[in-house]
Amino acid sequence: MHSMNDKQSLIDFKKLPNHIAIIMDGNGRWANEKGKERVHGHVEGVVSVKEIVKSAGTLGVKYLTLYAFSTENWNRPKNEVDALMELLVSTLRKEINALKKDNVKLHVIGDLGSLPQKCQNELNEAIEITSACTGLNLVLALSYSSRWEIKEACKAIAQDVMDGEIKIDEIDDCAVQQHLSTKNIPDPELMIRTGGEQRISNFLLYQVAYAELYFTEVHWPDFRENHLLEAIIDYQSRERRFGKTGQQIKGES
Repeated sequence: MHSMNDKQSLIDFKKLPNHIAIIMDGNGRWANEKGKERVHGHVEGVVSVKEIVKSAGTLGVKYLTLYAFSTENWNRPKNEVDALMELLVSTLRKEINALKKDNVKLHVIGDLGSLPQKCQNELNEAIEITSACTGLNLVLALSYSSRWEIKEACKAIAQDVMDGEIKIDEIDDCAVQQHLSTKNIPDPELMIRTGGEQRISNFLLYQVAYAELYFTEVHWPDFRENHLLEAIIDYQSRERRFGKTGQQIKGES
């Protein structure tokens, strides 16, 4: 078994992914396997969030997006949703000074108006407190789904066309990107999903067009720095071609 330092020594720091996105899955199943309430899994998942945020920041990753709550999650049992919202508020309150001390800047994407007012207030305060930080950009996807985001972008672009601010043939990739919730955030190069499922679940569909996908059986509450390093090592072993051939890429390097 490698120690942490062994794994870190296998990483090429010049080829770190600039942006890692994570679907933090498996909290409920982890709790069920331990004979506990699903909510217990979410509480334990916060421990993983703290470690992975710290680890990503230390490694020098610039953006980390965590899929914390999807629009589909509203359909879960009310007591689980309420507990998740309470957990979000209490965690932000407890961790915000540590984030600032670690120079982490918080961003949030999603349909924030659908969150309870207490959550919105806490999020806005946390964003304000960390606004001058210049280290890791931590992006929380809350009440987020990619189809919701793309639909909102279409509506906004249609409005711009109606208002005469843009012509239809001027709608290019850049115009679309500028209307997504991630407009100032580079696309992820690496997307990790924990918990054993192999699907993207309506997360950053437009943005992961060329991301490397990494799936692990490890449930999110068990995911630690070691696992993040393994994902990055795996990412660095792949040849990123963006639609070109391997020969073309080698000729360019």
